[in-house]
Amino acid sequence: MRLDEFIEDFERDEAAERRRLAKEKSYAITDHLEDVQRQLDETLQGDALFGSTAPEIFVGRTNYPRVSTGLLSPVDHEADATEFATSGAWYQQGLGIDDVLQRRTGLLNSRRSANVDVNDVWDGFVGVQREVAIADRPVDVEVGLDGKPDFDLDADSVRTPTGPSATAERADLAENPHVPRPVEKTLEDDEWQAEGAMNYLYQRGFDVYDINNILSAGALGRGENRRLVPTRWSITAVDDTVSKFIRGGLRNQASVDEVSVWTNEYVGNRYWVVLAPGQWEFEFVEMKAPESVWNPRPEGGYYMSSAYESYEGRTGYVEETAGAYYAARLGVLEHLRDRNRQAKCLVLREITNDYWAPVGVWQVREGIRHAFEGERGVAETFHGAIRQLSPHLPVTFDRLRRKSNLVAGVQTSLGDF
Repeated sequence: MRLDEFIEDFERDEAAERRRLAKEKSYAITDHLEDVQRQLDETLQGDALFGSTAPEIFVGRTNYPRVSTGLLSPVDHEADATEFATSGAWYQQGLGIDDVLQRRTGLLNSRRSANVDVNDVWDGFVGVQREVAIADRPVDVEVGLDGKPDFDLDADSVRTPTGPSATAERADLAENPHVPRPVEKTLEDDEWQAEGAMNYLYQRGFDVYDINNILSAGALGRGENRRLVPTRWSITAVDDTVSKFIRGGLRNQASVDEVSVWTNEYVGNRYWVVLAPGQWEFEFVEMKAPESVWNPRPEGGYYMSSAYESYEGRTGYVEETAGAYYAARLGVLEHLRDRNRQAKCLVLREITNDYWAPVGVWQVREGIRHAFEGERGVAETFHGAIRQLSPHLPVTFDRLRRKSNLVAGVQTSLGDF
């Protein structure tokens, strides 16, 4: 499909989608929290919570290397725990922001302070937490709490909202967790570096969500180096490690042979992905609407951020776009791996004011992964693709060119002066 026809079709679909989003958008999270409080009161048995816990943990980063580490358990005793674990299934189920917040705030974080060095620790609270993280299905646990759980929800914050939390005095397994054989293999080898173990699990069909939990629990890497990894760090580490592995396998592959444009929209984020012939280059540009969660000032206009890497890759952490960069890059590289091709790639992310609360970088990863499932537009040149896209972006071509390395390479025509 020609790019101009592709854009025209998308604009029609977008209008209907925005009306649907506006109709569904809700701020009923306060009512939901009242339900969570009621469910928590019903579920607590004295100072103990017994129930099914999702195969998900949380490790904080404050005061590292002495961190807060917790088990995440659904407050609703009868809920399906697997539905509360962050995964690509949330996108496939079409969860909206309200849905995600309800699942996140419906988890009780039973936490303890612990040192990150956990090489041989498989008993006590940290041991139970690690067993939950490496299991491939929810595990029944009994948690003893020290006091009544606290709520700390701030939907206006740039932090992903969380549910109630309480200090845990103890945690006991009520069943033997089922650990997949590939995970057992990585644990048994004390000389296996974390990067190699992550890539091994990915090749064995584990998604990055599963690997993130295992890494965060300190269950990957050489024995003496196994440590709890704060959740926010582990998400980026897994995306980065797997991406580098995929990119390494594409370095000597042929390039794509045409300029193609894909688009997708999810929870108030719109993505444009442009692939063009050439060696691997990648750039991620964000355009954040005024009064959106990342740009609350109504008078400031769109705020832009970007990050770029050449054929040789990056050596330093991306500060401006943080974890979203790594999540988007993984989605692109998975697509190129499936095609056995490399390409020059530009990803444009527009954060609209429909994105009223943060839900995490998983939605960036899934938004890019699923962008390649639909139709694509084809342009004759990268220059032509950017020119045709420009009128449909919330910033001018000139602003985009000043912010983007790849777009800066688009030659200026006489008509621009």
